This record gives sequence, C-alpha cells and structure tokens, in this order.
Amino acid sequence: MGLPCIHCGEDCGRNPVMWNDKPFCCHGCKTVYQILNQSEMKQYYEIEKMPGIRVETHDVGDKYAFLDLEEVKEKLLDFSDSGRGKVTFFVPGIHCASCIWLLENLNTLHPGIIHSSVNFPKKENYITFKEDEISLRQIAELLASIHYVPEITLDSLDKDKRGKSDKTLLLKIGITGFVLMNVMFYNIPEYLPGGEFLGEKFIGFFGWMSLIVSIPVVVYCSNDYFLSAIKSMKHKIISIDLPIALGITTLFLQSAYDVISGTGIGYLDSLAGLVFFLLIGKWYQGKTYQALSFERDYKSYFPIAVTKIENDKEKVILLEKLEAGDHILVRNMELIPADSVLIKGDGNIDYSFVTGESLPVLKHSGEPVFAGGRQVGSAIELEINKDIEQSYLTQLWNQDSTSDKSDSKLNDLVNNVSQYFTVIILSIAAAAGIFWLFNDPSVALFAFTSVLIVACPCALALTVPFSFGSTMRQFGRKGFYLKKAEVIEKLHQVTTIVFDKTGTITHSKAMKIEFIGDDLDEEMIIMIKSLVRHSTHPLSAALFQNLEGENYYEVENFIEIPAMGISGEINGVKINVGSRKFVTGKDDKNESLKTEVYVYYKDKILGLFQMENRYREGLPEVIKSLKSKNDLHLITGDNESEKANLEKLFGADTVLRFNQSPTDKLEYIQELRKQGKSVLMIGDGLNDAGALNESDVGITIADDIYHFSPACDAILESKRFKDLHKFMKFTNTSLNIVKVSFLISFLYNIFGIYFAVAGLLTPVFAAILMPISSISVVAFATFNVSFFSKRTFME
Repeated sequence: MGLPCIHCGEDCGRNPVMWNDKPFCCHGCKTVYQILNQSEMKQYYEIEKMPGIRVETHDVGDKYAFLDLEEVKEKLLDFSDSGRGKVTFFVPGIHCASCIWLLENLNTLHPGIIHSSVNFPKKENYITFKEDEISLRQIAELLASIHYVPEITLDSLDKDKRGKSDKTLLLKIGITGFVLMNVMFYNIPEYLPGGEFLGEKFIGFFGWMSLIVSIPVVVYCSNDYFLSAIKSMKHKIISIDLPIALGITTLFLQSAYDVISGTGIGYLDSLAGLVFFLLIGKWYQGKTYQALSFERDYKSYFPIAVTKIENDKEKVILLEKLEAGDHILVRNMELIPADSVLIKGDGNIDYSFVTGESLPVLKHSGEPVFAGGRQVGSAIELEINKDIEQSYLTQLWNQDSTSDKSDSKLNDLVNNVSQYFTVIILSIAAAAGIFWLFNDPSVALFAFTSVLIVACPCALALTVPFSFGSTMRQFGRKGFYLKKAEVIEKLHQVTTIVFDKTGTITHSKAMKIEFIGDDLDEEMIIMIKSLVRHSTHPLSAALFQNLEGENYYEVENFIEIPAMGISGEINGVKINVGSRKFVTGKDDKNESLKTEVYVYYKDKILGLFQMENRYREGLPEVIKSLKSKNDLHLITGDNESEKANLEKLFGADTVLRFNQSPTDKLEYIQELRKQGKSVLMIGDGLNDAGALNESDVGITIADDIYHFSPACDAILESKRFKDLHKFMKFTNTSLNIVKVSFLISFLYNIFGIYFAVAGLLTPVFAAILMPISSISVVAFATFNVSFFSKRTFME
C-alpha cells in the first residue's frame, strides 16, 4: 500500500505524483489541487478530508464545442439578457459538503461567474455568469476541469429528469419481483412437508437455478447500495447503505457457498425478498416526496394574481391561469411572472432577483423580458410568450435566501444521530453474529443480517421533511405559502411580532374616500387615476379602485419614492400624489384622524383625499391571541392620525412607531434582534422589504395584485389574515408531531434490533419491516397534520 492521495484518497502506488511534498495518485488530482490552492480555496479540504473524486486525465478537447451553437444555448439557458446569463447543470458527481462548498465558490475560480448555488438532492448547479467574460462552453469545461462533469443531454431538456430515474427503479423492482417468484418456486420443496425426500440432483439443480437468476439482483438491482457504500468508504464515511450492502453480500456469499459445495440451496429467497421490499420502500418514499414537491412547486404555490388585459379592459386572474399569448399589465415594482415580449411602455427591468445584479436594464417595445425581472417605473404591457413555470419562480425564491435564516436545530439533531447510527448498528450486528456463532451457528447468519437490515435511520431522517412538508401542503391549501420547511421551526421560535399598518392590518381597497379641496373635473380624475394605476402601493390601489373612468392617459417620467409618493407627467402636466411632506413640502404635525393623500396638479395643490381605513376582518382576535405569547410592535410610515384607534386595538403596552421610513423599519428590526429576540415581521413587501429580509421570519400579505417580495419567507393571502394566529399556533402542533414521530422511529429501532439480536427475525421479514417503519412515520405525520389542521381551522 502506498500513500493516500491528498485530493481523492486513492492509493498512490509505488510512484506517487508529488507536488509541494504532497502525494497524488495522478496528474489530474494534482492539477485540481493546484487550482484550488492557487485560488486560496484550501477550505475545500478542511470541510471533509480527501473529498475529491479521482480525476480522469483526458483532454476534453471539443467535447463541449456544441455549447457554442446559438440553438443549443437558447435551449439550455434559463436567462440571457444584457450580458448576464443563467444556466442549470445536472452534475451527478456532487456527493458531499465539500462539493457543495467548491461549486458555490466558482466565482473564485473565474471572475466571470457571478453566483453559483447547488441543489444537493437534485444534483443541480445553478450558475449566473457574465456572457462577455465566460461562455457556456467554458463553464462546462471549468466544471469538467475540477471533475464535476455536467451531464448535458439536449433530448431531455423538455422532459422531467426524474422520469428516467423512476423507470430504472421500476425496472429493478420488476426484475427483483420476477426473481423472487422464481426462487420461491424453486424452493417449494423446502417449504412443504416431504421436501427432504426429493433427490439430491433435483435439490442441486434448483439451487443452481436460484443462484443464477439471483445474480442480476445482486449485480444490477441492488447496485445503488453498493456504489453508495463504496463511495462513502473511499472518503472515510460510513453511510447508512453500508449495513444493507453487507447484509446482501453476506446472504449471497453464504448461499453461493452452500450451492457450490452441495450442502444446501442457501438463502436466495431471503436475498431476493430483502432487495424486493427495500426497493418497494424506496419507490414509495420517492413517490410521496415527489407528491409533496409537486404541490410545492406547481400547484397554486404563488397565490397572488396578475392583471390581464382583455378587450382593452383590465381583469385580475390567478397566476396559475396565465397562458402564452395573454397580455398583462406590470406596474412599478411588480414581478414579471413569465418570459414575455414588451409591447407597450418603457421597460426598466431590475433582474436582481435572477442574477443578483441590481442595475436596471432598459427595454423597448418588441424586446424580450424574462421571468423574475421587476419593473421599475411606469406600468408596462407585456405579451406572455412562454407558459408560466411555478417551479422556476420557486427556485428563484429559494435562491434569494440568506444562510442565517436556514439554520435548523432539528436537522442538526437528525444529522448528528445519523452520523453515529451506522457505526453502532455494525457493532451490534457483529456482536450478535459472534454470540450466535458460538451458541447456535444456524442462527448466526440471520441474526447478523437481520440487525443490519432492520435498523435504519431512514424513519428518523424522514420525520422532519415529511412532517413539515405535510404542514406546508396544508398551509398552502389554506392560503399560507412558505418558502421552505425551516420557516415552520422559525415561526415556532418567534418571541416578537412586528406589524406594518397600511395594506397589512388595513384593507387596501375597502376604504371610505373623500376629496377635500378644489372641485375635480372629469379630466383631472382620469389623469390622477392614470398616475396611480402605475403604483402598487395600497393607497394608490385604493384610489384607483374608487376613482371613476376606464380610459387612461400615457404617463411619462413616472417616479415612485417609497413612503413618500408618486410623480409623473401627463400631456405635459406635472402631477404629484402622496404624503403632505412630499406634495406640500411641509412636515408639521397633522391633527386629522384619517389618512391623507395630497394632490399637486399643474402648478398648484388641488387638495387631499381623506381615507378612513377599515381594519382587516378578525384583527382583534389575531392581536389578542398573538399577544398572549409574543411581544407586539407596530411600525408605519403613516402619521399618528390613527394612534388612538391603534392603542385600543393593540393595548397601551404595545410599541407604536409612526412616520417610519424603510430605513427606520430596517434599523428597528436590527435593534430587536440585537436584544436577542426572534422577530417576525409582517408587511406588504413594498416599503418594508429590508425589514422583512432582516427579520428571522418575514411574511408578506398578498391582495389580488402581484405583491411579491423576494425578501419574504412566506406569503399570506389577505383573506386568510384572520387565521394568522391559527397558523402560528399550528406550528407548535407540527413540532409536537415531529417529536412523536421521533419517538416512533426510536421505538421501532429498539424493538427491531432486540428481536433481530434474539434471532427471531429473518432477513426477509426485516426487509419488510424496514420500509414499513418509514411508511408508518410518513403515514403518521401526514394523517395527523391533516387531522389537526382540520380541527384547528374548522374546515
């Protein structure tokens, strides 16, 4: 044995490749190490020892030359505009934490990479890059050079990649089932009385037939367990697949010895049954997880609506009903839901949600715009040219998350338990085998194998994702949409809740509005309505709904200043609509008990709209319930006109802050978190995006306009605001279900191991119990979440 390779851990043999006194098994591994060393990325080797994969030292040559073809790039790129591109690569070589760290730091290997993130379960690498500095081909070659070879098959671009995996698994189940039936048929003499009188030649023939048909089960149908175990051992990791691989190997070798030596027909029926039920369990878990993922990614995941233009009239429709060919209106700060073509207005598209670059891109009529962009400025009209992909928006939403919001104590607990689980099981299995070898050798093999098979941390590992996944599904069906499962745990930990006012605890459209000032003629009303039409602010939306007229003027030089107001020119006439300070320049205290929106027209102040807010249904009950367990705060950009009403609702002990700018809101959340409080911020996603992002959990209240803030962790339909306290309470129920599921998983393993050690379990029965444990946890979590959800929400 030679020295282990610094990069991949393989044996370097007698003549290792040396560099800086470090041994490598080949020049490929040395090259990757040099690249990482030169880029000061040695942390790759600190996360896990020898995490790399052995590099095949062949020149990629023109292997990726086809990526320079325009038609290929058009199919592969998720986004391409203004010198910025985004691509998703399937990289099957991703296998550990070091892989993720390296791939998410590609920008240190090449300055043309802007952002890189990894979806570990899907083995996908999302890369945003500068098209003038690095090409698609060069990215693929860069990945290949560090041996994360992207798997690119253009034929499968329009298909679900999971389909091939499902077909392979079903094929393995089919083959194993066929072998199981045949082996059981060959073993009938062993099951029935009188089988011992069958001639030795027949027994030997049936044994050889069983052995031959079982080979595909070991070599092909169970190869995933062997490959996973071998790969993990190469990196000095003991995976949960190792005990299963050992069990399968032990049964097969013992059976092969019995058949070849003529001493029996072995345990090939147990082997086939073991693999068959393991694969069935794997298939069921996969299908259940897919169902949760499908509902999360595709079914009504974004509840907000879009404004569709049909027959020159504006109509609000659900996002999921949007189709290619539809014309939509996108206002200032609204998100573009699907790839489109600009047909009217001046586009000023902020693609920071997609690429991380905040500099807006100018667009003119006839030019394409991409899903995920946000219009900055006056409203534009778009024609959808590609069906909406909810999964793409979901991916973008999850991409826009900060690491400090992703910590999960429950996941840490599961990972720590799983880390030592396999070592303990191997030790128990070995001890049981040795004990029975000296007491009853006929039981030793079954005891050893049964312990390896029956004990599995899968049920433990599935507890959190399925319990929280079921909770997310129930919440989604009731109008509360979570960014990721960890948000449930974060909501459970909340100690302080901060509310915004306008559009959050008040209705944006159900306001009583009165104009005080000069008489407004029809022309003025149409001009004001045309201006507020471009804004998504709740007060603008309220004015738009209450002002008469269906014809609109073109607005030029539209500007919206957060927490202040909007401005624009119509037919050469300057119009300002907003706060007293924004329109009049005066900042003196307002004694009015109503919200006021001032109007400047041509060269004078016309007057003001007085709006009497109507609070959302169920607000007193929500406040009363939340206040019993949390500190409540209210911060708003409005004046103190409604202070008396708010003090009655929230109580004198609630902190109320008025005239707060977006920066003030952000700093207030930061101060609360510095005090050690776990903060939930609830706003409309417009003037409070910074505060939403800074809080431990941010919830956006969505009306029937396209209010969506990438900074938020959850979206609550405005009509379900009255149930906010019920959603918060149900997170406690969800955590309790997780705890009980943990208990079920531990009890299963304790009793299963006990009976296996006692020699009372056969490997086949252990193989049946193993997936049943996972299925029982999934069923328990799904049923109880559904049951308690119905009780909590009385639906």
